[in-house]
Amino acid sequence: MHFDRERCVRAVQSKDARFDGWFFTAVLTTRIYCRPSCPAVPPKPQNMTFYPSAAACQQAGFRACKRCRPDTSPGSPEWNHRADLVARAMRLIADGVVDRDGVPGLATRLGYSTRQVERQLLAELGAGPLALARAQRAQTARLLVETTALPMAEIAFAAGFSSIRTFNDTVREVFALSPSELRTRVPKNSGSAAGTPGTLALRLPFRAPLNPDNLFGHLAATAVPGVEEWRDGAYRRTLRLPYGHGIAALTPRPDHIACRLTLSDLRDLTVATSRCRRLLDLDADPVAVDDQLRTDPFLAPLVDKAPGRRVPRTVDEAEFAVRAVLGQQVSTAAARTHAARLVTAHGKPLDDPEGGLTHLFPSPEALADVDPETLAMPRTRRTTFTTLVRQLADGTLHLGVESDWTEARARLLDLPGFGPWTVDVIAMRALGDPDAFLPTDLGIRRAAGELGLPATPAALTARAEAWRPWRAYAVQYLWATDSHPINFLPV
Repeated sequence: MHFDRERCVRAVQSKDARFDGWFFTAVLTTRIYCRPSCPAVPPKPQNMTFYPSAAACQQAGFRACKRCRPDTSPGSPEWNHRADLVARAMRLIADGVVDRDGVPGLATRLGYSTRQVERQLLAELGAGPLALARAQRAQTARLLVETTALPMAEIAFAAGFSSIRTFNDTVREVFALSPSELRTRVPKNSGSAAGTPGTLALRLPFRAPLNPDNLFGHLAATAVPGVEEWRDGAYRRTLRLPYGHGIAALTPRPDHIACRLTLSDLRDLTVATSRCRRLLDLDADPVAVDDQLRTDPFLAPLVDKAPGRRVPRTVDEAEFAVRAVLGQQVSTAAARTHAARLVTAHGKPLDDPEGGLTHLFPSPEALADVDPETLAMPRTRRTTFTTLVRQLADGTLHLGVESDWTEARARLLDLPGFGPWTVDVIAMRALGDPDAFLPTDLGIRRAAGELGLPATPAALTARAEAWRPWRAYAVQYLWATDSHPINFLPV
């Protein structure tokens, strides 16, 4: 979008928050870059230039605005609905792969050469993987400086910097303030929550509107005891992270999601934040989605009644695939019971002094050793379960943010017991495909019949062609016609 100068200028002059994250405005006279909705007086059009990423602005010598804090914008929706190389690379960078494995590790995960990855990112985003990861490290550092009382040396390494000098130089360059000056600007009463070691309180931004009902309702209604819970108005769950484990508490607010993270290792902050955003689909563009679905006269009333529905996703793709198999042809309550038994028997215990979380969901490696005879399910589903976890454990099947959606679907369909419903629900909620569709789902067929839409899978699929590329969001609106607990914000 940053190539459409006229449209960008209009967005800046109208302070349109819908475009935050889509592009960044760099002001030639002040050498500052802003988000489109910056509250400052808009610069003259001739003094504006536009970039596709904060990293590109920083590489061009601009520093972040202190008023609008463009580094805290929602992520670009482009990475939500695309599965090409650039989109997959951006999801991996957000997940901290460059910090942990370097650019060669990023390229290996994507199946391309380092040169190809760098060339494509430069062409589309104006910055290579190292610059993009550096911009992310700067934002993480700022977050730690402003929300914790940690010494600066600890913050530098927790944010992913290789040295304190690099940390200091980067913060000064990006924010035009030293780390100590950043901390002195923070109000004294706005520090980390309750002084709990390893605990941080964050605000996760999103593009309005956001309807929290089905989002949090679905997560709470399907919560696995010990791993997830709804407590005091927040959805809480345990997280398996690269350097340790964590607990996330997510609370819906009118203009943000309140996020409280308790981490065993602060180096996991970037990854934990990214996974929470992905879980709640916070980088979606609800205006584009809803505008497309409103073109169908049968869906328009549903969208107008409760706009901004998101797709509830996951923090762990392998975990969700296992839970999808456990939920085949059984009720929500039965699926929770099956999952809870696995968690108690094979999950890694952890301590949660603030609630009732007791375990991490078991890894594929732990589940690969499960005796099939101990599983309270039909023999054919035991075969499905054991085949899935063994292939996940040995790497034959890989589900992750970098997955090619078409290839992953094909691999899943090759597994015994995997039909279209299971594959599409994994594609929708684990892989993040916004166009995944469930025409055979009983709830979808019932809703379609009540609305006057075709109720047979083939006819409904043909009608849903007009909803592309947002059919996964149409599923949320159709499900919402039912009185199932997944559609209501817990009390």
